[in-house]
Amino acid sequence: MHAWEAIDGALDFIEEHLKEDISTEALAQLAGLSPFYFQRLFKRLTGRPVLEYVKMRRLAMAASALADREKRILDVAVEYGFSSHAAYTRAFKEAYGISPEEYRKDWPMLNTCDKPELSMRYQLVDEGVPLIAGEIVLEIERRRLAVPEAYLGMETAVEMKRQVPAGESTGIDVPGQLWKSFHEMKPSVDGLVADGPEMGMSHMADPEAGTFLYFAGALAEGDAEAAGMEAKTKSNAAAASTSTLVKRELPVGEYLVCRIEAETFEKLVTIALDQAGKYLFGTWLPAHGLTTLPFSAEKYYRSNETDLYMEVWVMPLPVQEQESR
Repeated sequence: MHAWEAIDGALDFIEEHLKEDISTEALAQLAGLSPFYFQRLFKRLTGRPVLEYVKMRRLAMAASALADREKRILDVAVEYGFSSHAAYTRAFKEAYGISPEEYRKDWPMLNTCDKPELSMRYQLVDEGVPLIAGEIVLEIERRRLAVPEAYLGMETAVEMKRQVPAGESTGIDVPGQLWKSFHEMKPSVDGLVADGPEMGMSHMADPEAGTFLYFAGALAEGDAEAAGMEAKTKSNAAAASTSTLVKRELPVGEYLVCRIEAETFEKLVTIALDQAGKYLFGTWLPAHGLTTLPFSAEKYYRSNETDLYMEVWVMPLPVQEQESR
């Protein structure tokens, strides 16, 4: 058995027993390692100490459980191993910046701690060869975009430390909140391609400010500039007050495209996207001696509920060429 497989088995055990007492010693015994080496290996592979990981997974599942209005917050807290309402509230606020009561009132989107798919780090596929890991399928290929694609949507600045690395930072999901605002506005926007793809774009990073810009929008038809003017006049007042519509282009160029498939759209845009991003940027690109320009785009296709997939578009560069810039 490889070392990562021992930790992977421990992760499965944690998922199955989140509502029970879990000790580091019992997990180490399950993995066939001493507690010392188990804890070192666990943190190396998951990015978190054992008990912190368990707490963050409990908080993630408890946040989902809050959707059941029949349950009191105290009921949810006790169900997931928190000793009191106060202890649960304190942990929730430390992780997400808001209280369970505030979350239940407004339902903001959250970045939560997801179970990592460790096997992906140790599988290197060729271009055009699908990789099946856990509950997702991904495939990486080169593609050239000959004509720029114009999108209309909304944009906001995002703090890097609250969003990167994906799946490890916790708190309010700012890009997710922007998507919610855009989807509220979208029905009143003219000039969008019916059933066309939507695009999220991360760009214009400002390391000094510790931010990057995130765009959420949909494919525009015809003259995107004219469509943008039309959209501004037809959007409702509530949506318009949130953000002004802007146009962004997916530029002409050579891309690496990572296609991702999952069972549901919710899994696609959360767990699958996090895992695929870690694989693409943490495993696949370094193994091929590649890095990327400081730009990435996520294209979402949802023409019907049985064909759900998305694509991550990046512009690759050899590592040495990036270093010379």
